[in-house]
Amino acid sequence: MLLTLPTFGPRRYPRVRAPAPREEAVSAVAGTVPRMAAWAEVEAEAPEFAEAVRRVFDAGTNKTIATLRSDGSPRISGTELVFENGQVVLGMMPGSRKLADVRRDPRVAIHSPTLEPPPNSLGEGDAKMSGVLVDVEPGKRRSAAEAGLYHLDVRGVVLTTVEGNELVVRSWHPGTGLRERRRR
Repeated sequence: MLLTLPTFGPRRYPRVRAPAPREEAVSAVAGTVPRMAAWAEVEAEAPEFAEAVRRVFDAGTNKTIATLRSDGSPRISGTELVFENGQVVLGMMPGSRKLADVRRDPRVAIHSPTLEPPPNSLGEGDAKMSGVLVDVEPGKRRSAAEAGLYHLDVRGVVLTTVEGNELVVRSWHPGTGLRERRRR
């Protein structure tokens, strides 16, 4: 017996306009502009933490990036990045939706590759970074047909690991440095 389900046509969601991005987002809590940093600052202030984060990001080619669509909703895409000369550098293909998103609103979050840990191991952990992508050639006018090359101005870095029976969350933010929280 063939079961057919009724169709009601495509679901329509109301189009919501996202607020236009500002040069720098203002913190709602303190009313100040959040400070950003180059990757070199993370390396200088917390070298062991930076090395562990980099090791997790370098463990696989494909990372995940979250960008903002024109209506303000999130978009998840695959991406690659390199740590180069104290910067986190990303390239984007011409004409990609990800690139259009970043040119419109450069705020992003990037997650490390998700890999199965080796047997009898919990692996190196999970890492993520957030910040604002900045064109490596500021001021250069680019057409939609041109690729994008960006470095990340870092607003936060998080490394989550398991140690014994505890979840360990280490985070670094400009101006506050490295913090650690443990949960059983």
